[in-house]
Amino acid sequence: MSTGLLPALFTRLVDDAAVFPPGSAPLPEAIIGHREHRAGWYADLVGPLLLPASALPDAARLLGADERIDVGLIGDAGVDALPAAIDAADPRLAIGQVEVAVAKRGEDPEPGLHRLLALLGERSSLMGYAEIPLTWGLLAALDTVAEARAAGVAVAAKFRTGGLAAELFPTPVELAAVICACRDRELPFKLTAGLHHAIRHTDPETGFVHHGFLNVLVGTASAADGAEVAEVAELLAATDPIPLIEPARALRERVRPLWIGFGSCSVVEPLTDLIRLGLVNGGYQ
Repeated sequence: MSTGLLPALFTRLVDDAAVFPPGSAPLPEAIIGHREHRAGWYADLVGPLLLPASALPDAARLLGADERIDVGLIGDAGVDALPAAIDAADPRLAIGQVEVAVAKRGEDPEPGLHRLLALLGERSSLMGYAEIPLTWGLLAALDTVAEARAAGVAVAAKFRTGGLAAELFPTPVELAAVICACRDRELPFKLTAGLHHAIRHTDPETGFVHHGFLNVLVGTASAADGAEVAEVAELLAATDPIPLIEPARALRERVRPLWIGFGSCSVVEPLTDLIRLGLVNGGYQ
């Protein structure tokens, strides 16, 4: 359902990852919540419901006979388990994208990446996101993804920007370098973990410093316009919303450059921040 109430800049910015940590909603609650999001005035903000491959059979049992839900499939059992999961999925679960970590930190990402690309080459209806660790082998893996895209494979990169340990949070310079590397390759990317709020902040419970999705949005737009790593890192590091709001406001009717969006266990938190910052009008034109 399209409402026309969301600026183009925020369309499908947030994939619904309600079942994943730290929210970890039970599957029935996640599906009920996704129905509510898709029926809300802010429906254009929301992408597919992200589900682990192992949850597909249980999810199908919770759907109405004529219901159809757009699903992003997370390969929780790895690349090699994806074909069987897709083939066995109930058709009411419309799988339009698959996302899978192609390697663990410290491993060579190329073998897993090539297996994912082979799968996508066989299934042209799927969009694939290769989650690449921000460690050794990253740039070569980005080259491989960019080459596959140039050859017509529907694939993009995905990076982790948070998690349950401090080392899973890249620094502003590290993330800026990745954004600029994607820019240099004309390679779209997706992010996951830690991006519930618009502005960079410290979580009072964990002490972890989280990236802000508005920082990422403005920083990526700046990179797309030619900014280099230091300039992008400065935007990513900002904890004051003032330098970010006006650039974001100026971009509101543009399609997001490079950054496809992010998965979040909460849709309401990002939406609330956008309303609070005056970038979305809270359901009123």
